[in-house]
Amino acid sequence: MALRIFRNISTSKPLGARLYSGEIRKCTLIPGDGIGPEISAAVQKIFATAKVPIDWESVDVTPVRGPDGKFGIPQAAIDSVNRNKVGLKGPLMTPVGKGHRSLNLALRKEFNLYANVRPCRSLEGYKTLYDEVDVVTIRENTEGEYSGIEHEIVDGVVQSIKLITEDASRRVAEFAFLYARDNNRKKVTAVHKANIMRMSDGLFLRCCREAAKKFPDVKFEEKYLDTVCLNMVQDPLQYDVLVMPNLYGDILSDMCAGLVGGLGLTPSGNIGLNGALFESVHGTAPDIAGQDKANPTALLLSAVMMLRYMELNKHAEIIERSCFQTIKEAKYLTGDLGGKAKCSEFTNAICEKIAAS
Repeated sequence: MALRIFRNISTSKPLGARLYSGEIRKCTLIPGDGIGPEISAAVQKIFATAKVPIDWESVDVTPVRGPDGKFGIPQAAIDSVNRNKVGLKGPLMTPVGKGHRSLNLALRKEFNLYANVRPCRSLEGYKTLYDEVDVVTIRENTEGEYSGIEHEIVDGVVQSIKLITEDASRRVAEFAFLYARDNNRKKVTAVHKANIMRMSDGLFLRCCREAAKKFPDVKFEEKYLDTVCLNMVQDPLQYDVLVMPNLYGDILSDMCAGLVGGLGLTPSGNIGLNGALFESVHGTAPDIAGQDKANPTALLLSAVMMLRYMELNKHAEIIERSCFQTIKEAKYLTGDLGGKAKCSEFTNAICEKIAAS
């Protein structure tokens, strides 16, 4: 079964072909826009300190005009991801308005990255309104309202089509249950609005119900999107793994990130049939770009997810522990975390802990 090679993202259980410690693996790096190059450089420095056996292949995804006149991802970037199968991506800017397609969306479609996984967990020492949050959102990543199918019927009337297919829904539903089982999670909640969108969300919900029958050891429940949002801000501890269509996942995953301190602390992984792309999901922050003020935590923790995906679990544990210790000590925190430290100072603090471990 194709999903098996992606069974584990956050633990050290078997996950396909093993990467031996002496083997150097190439990984695609998309530094991104705005603060992207700075936080990407921070991750590279931390990885070098931890002696991670990775050779970065940096690529540019600035859109280029093709023979048909349309803009798309450069072929060199596509070839790199297809060749390496694993990549790390910084934030990308998408201009708002007609004619500009999201590069993030284009990347997901290009490489069929069907499942987005975002663990949201409270960090010890960084106080928020909620304690002991430990929720994972799993979002269908290729269709729904983000299919990009829309047109103007008449002047002033635009129709956007929500596309839901049985294959994509079943695939992400089974992935969610596999993830729950292999990561010792107890419950999967299907988030939907099948009471309103009876055919589209109804199809997604049916696929979740069918997947649940294959995993009797994992508890399954169905919840309306609005109910989940209400319950989440009242008591996030009642949820474990959430699986949902694309748009709901985009909104709810950001909401969950807010419970633990924001997107600057939240890792993200996009899993596909033939590879994976890990990313920071916050914005490009052009107002602080180049000023050594950016927080690299989200991209770093996404890179830790990538290491576990590659079975480099020892390196992942050392880097993650050093990052969490640095945040807990609160001596070198960036501005978004309430401190005054520079990105380079935060990075150096993590490197010192790695070197001492």
